[in-house]
Amino acid sequence: MMALLQIHEPGETPKPHSKARDSKGGDGDHGMAIGIDLGTTRSMLAYVDGDKGAVHIVRDQQGGRFVPSVLCFHKDKRDNPIVIGAEAVAVMEQGGDKDVVCVSSVKRFMGRGIDDDVVKNVKDTLAYGVEGGGDDGQGMVRLVIGGRHYSPVALSSMILRFMREMAEASMAVPLRRAVITVPAYFDDAARLATKDAARLAGLEVLRLVNEPTAAALAYGLESGQEGLYAVYDFGGGTFDFSVLHLRRGVFQVLATGGDGALGGDDFDDALLSWCLEQGYEPSLTGGERHQQLMRLRAYREALTHKEHIEGENKAGQRYSLSRRCLEDAVTPLVERSLAICDGVLRDAQKERGMIEGVVLAGGVTRMPFIRKRVSAFFGKEALTSLDPDEVVVRGAALQAHALTRGAQTLLLDVCPLSLGLETMGGLTEKMIMRNTPLPVCKRQTFTTWQDGQTAMSLHIVQGEREMASDNRSLARFVLSSIPPMAAGMARIDVTLTIDVDGLLTVEAQEQQSGVKQSIEVKPSYGVSEDEMASMVRASITHARDDMAMRLGREARVEGERLALAVEKALASSGALCSDEERKTIEAALYTLKESLKQDKRDVIKEAITGLDEATQAFAQRRMEHAMAQGLRGKAVGDVAGEDETR
Repeated sequence: MMALLQIHEPGETPKPHSKARDSKGGDGDHGMAIGIDLGTTRSMLAYVDGDKGAVHIVRDQQGGRFVPSVLCFHKDKRDNPIVIGAEAVAVMEQGGDKDVVCVSSVKRFMGRGIDDDVVKNVKDTLAYGVEGGGDDGQGMVRLVIGGRHYSPVALSSMILRFMREMAEASMAVPLRRAVITVPAYFDDAARLATKDAARLAGLEVLRLVNEPTAAALAYGLESGQEGLYAVYDFGGGTFDFSVLHLRRGVFQVLATGGDGALGGDDFDDALLSWCLEQGYEPSLTGGERHQQLMRLRAYREALTHKEHIEGENKAGQRYSLSRRCLEDAVTPLVERSLAICDGVLRDAQKERGMIEGVVLAGGVTRMPFIRKRVSAFFGKEALTSLDPDEVVVRGAALQAHALTRGAQTLLLDVCPLSLGLETMGGLTEKMIMRNTPLPVCKRQTFTTWQDGQTAMSLHIVQGEREMASDNRSLARFVLSSIPPMAAGMARIDVTLTIDVDGLLTVEAQEQQSGVKQSIEVKPSYGVSEDEMASMVRASITHARDDMAMRLGREARVEGERLALAVEKALASSGALCSDEERKTIEAALYTLKESLKQDKRDVIKEAITGLDEATQAFAQRRMEHAMAQGLRGKAVGDVAGEDETR
């Protein structure tokens, strides 16, 4: 292996300047941008009203603000559509269909390899397989579902596309741009995977914003706060803690830290372990364990508001759960989060007493126990004026508005992990230290160590360990055509540049010859351009079939609802039909049910129309009968009086 030797202290080049934006959205206003909180367990969308500047949470047709980050697949029926969101949760909670595989918390796999601890800890408990990606098995993992392989990027893109289409239906405008939040401790591979997922979903990412920074942005702008603040962000899959300085529209992150494998999911695991110890729950694996955890999550959330609840296991046996039991089970996890807070405060060179306020973000922080421990840790009550479930997506929406509408808000985020090169002996030479403000551009000069060396291998790593092998490998490339010189005579300038999204570009140049090589780092756990192109081509190639399948599914749902309604009407009001009319309706109902087996939109629509026509007279009589029943026993004057009060 060709190695690098440091020859002097690193120098620093000027920071790159971003392209100026005009007051209407920079280089052209291409429509509204939205903020997206792509969560581990559930996701949210929000936008800013351009006229009033108010943040609005996007809701679905049922008025729900959350999109559960859950997908359900049919194992064998490959032509069946993938179910996403609330409908997928309903399927998972039913748990009766053994042909269905449900996938949740896919965010934890973003940018992860098969040997990552977070993967090794859960892969044997899942209802689907997990394999290493790439030709050597060391790339980002692939989930094996019904004989098919899916990358976390592809699955996340399905959720993002579902959310985008939901927002477009709600807002009645096309959406192609977004600000997406990510955990502060997401490394380069996970950040790039998030951008790839958004691109595959048809979204241009204006910026990736760290979740704690987004929370501070929402709190600062909506509450008018200034000073030194901390953000304690405990989500479904990750924990982040950041110290920020807020002043006159500038949000400067002083230090950040966290744990990408600590979240509400781990609280559910801890509660399950406690229940197993008490003999309340049976030991289950795979899909049944998944349903078990979903049930316990509901119990955990209920204990946020109640002191005691009654639980029920798979065998139907009931047991009592108290808030104190839950607190005992999760105490080690809460203390683990507070230890991270201590470390970040040291990095920021701040004392607990210097923090003016602690912003809570993430649904887990609704727990009274967490609020009590955080308040005790900092010696002051945590700030709860904004909904912790909404504070991150509100910040994302405000940043999207700032980037497209010229609002005067400046985010100064930091690099969450150190970046550097592998040098002789397998050591890590850190060039950009953890918590360096972004964007940043650092240059350092290295030299050759062999006489006549004409090429140099550069290995870029990310992490805090001293040995390169203990850190995450991001990329490798070779600078060739170096003029042959004596060892130590060549001067190679290596420049690392990180943009505001935390994405890295590397450049190497030999001073004497001017030979240069640069790459936009594509981490080994990212999605290759070929794979991305293949995904895009597949989405285009199958666009017509996908749309036909979607329309067919929508028609089938409509037909199933109509059939059920007619069956109920016949059961309750069949006496209003003549025998001949009932036979006609039942024949049309049979035709509709048969059409539902084909999943062909035109056939189903025709059957729906036939049943509508067959039941028109029956429906009219039912309505008249219901009105007559409602008016029975009332005087004309009483009815008139009711009309006047409505």
